[in-house]
Amino acid sequence: MKTLDKYILKSFLIPFLATFFIILFVLVMQALWLAFDDLAGKGISLSIILKFLWYTTLFVAPQALPIGVLLSSIMTLGGLSERYEFAAAKSAGISLQRMVRPLVVFALFMSALNFVFLDYVYPYAILKQINLKLNIRKKQPALALVPGSFNGDIPGYQIKFDEKYGEEGNLLKNVLIYDLSSKKGNNKIITAKNGELISEEGSKYMTLKLSNGHFFEHHVNNKTSLKERKRMKASYADFDEYTLNIDLSALSKGDLDEIKYKNNFNMLSLAQLKDTMPKLKQTYDEYVESRARSLYVNTKANKLYQYPDSLINKEVDTVILNNFDIKVQKEIVNSAISKLDRTINNFKSNKNTFKFKRKVVNLYDVEFYNRIAFSLSCLLLFFIGAPLGSIIRKGGMGFPMILAISIYVLYYFTNTFGRNMAEESTISAIVGSWLAIVFMLPLAIILTTRATQDKGLFDINSIFAKPKNFFKKIFSKRDEKLNS
Repeated sequence: MKTLDKYILKSFLIPFLATFFIILFVLVMQALWLAFDDLAGKGISLSIILKFLWYTTLFVAPQALPIGVLLSSIMTLGGLSERYEFAAAKSAGISLQRMVRPLVVFALFMSALNFVFLDYVYPYAILKQINLKLNIRKKQPALALVPGSFNGDIPGYQIKFDEKYGEEGNLLKNVLIYDLSSKKGNNKIITAKNGELISEEGSKYMTLKLSNGHFFEHHVNNKTSLKERKRMKASYADFDEYTLNIDLSALSKGDLDEIKYKNNFNMLSLAQLKDTMPKLKQTYDEYVESRARSLYVNTKANKLYQYPDSLINKEVDTVILNNFDIKVQKEIVNSAISKLDRTINNFKSNKNTFKFKRKVVNLYDVEFYNRIAFSLSCLLLFFIGAPLGSIIRKGGMGFPMILAISIYVLYYFTNTFGRNMAEESTISAIVGSWLAIVFMLPLAIILTTRATQDKGLFDINSIFAKPKNFFKKIFSKRDEKLNS
């Protein structure tokens, strides 16, 4: 039996290692392709790019591990069935459960390894990669310029533009610049219809070439009085082309490995998440309580109380408005409507704040429970892939690859769907994180049961057997009545 266990493990490990590294390479290349525009041709050294790839490899490894287990289990069990090795083992009295026992132990080990990876290595890789990205953007401020909002990463300037376009993404449309380099406020304003960013490798200057714009500068002398400053002249002019050289030497002093952001939800270990979540929930509850208290005070609900029956004036109408004349009734109704409108508008203005604060709490909750649930994906997908491989009796990379991709896409989609619903407070964090496990578990049980009973994937005869027997009984009873 030890020889058989070694043979089955060897048959499993070879395709597992091959598929794991292939999938890992594909996921890393996908991440690199998404970040390619931010890294290529920006004067970033090869060592920084390799460091970026290393951190990317570390945090995509937990995704590649379940896919490798699923695909290799289908390939291995399918190949053993295709070569009738399972049939030979069964004829020797060895059950399927006994044959796959070493693979079950290996799947358990992979789940434990994935859990440790998600708890320690994954948050470390996210922490290092995100900070590396931000530090690269500070080294190359052209990368940090985002259309539609003011960009303050370049020292001494606030830059806003509507669109970034061109092959290299260095052309800007509708540029607005506040020149704060003189440290006297935004007294110098430049607008232009078009702009071009020019940044040479190794240069401590970034050139911004503007065209078809307007220049305005309010001349200020701090030694003069405020009244005289307001009367001082300003200079302004239209220009066809204007070149602005920005000194970036202050940015070159920073360290690319500097860690500034370290409290994001995906940068924390499970122990840190567990310590952080109560504080976030307490802060959120205090905010909700403060808003409720504010509503209670503004509506003067504290002045509403019920008088004892002995103090009620029998001559006062129970319908409050009937105790006033028409003019006063109108004033009371209009005052109530205006207060109600103010309350509704107040709630509408605070709606996004409520949603944002609740979503922050949900993100930490979902991350905590999802890491635990996702670590079990190796074991779950093994109990789907192994019986499926023994049922279809097909090895190799063709049909098993299609099955593995289809099953993992279903699992990943369900997991993402559950996480998104939990983040939006549609369902709880526990339900959203475990939704994919609960959804796929019946499939694993059904496939494992059918494989141990040596049944096919779909038993057509059993599907039509009950209707056939039902009609057979009906017609047999009719024949008995006719004969009698």
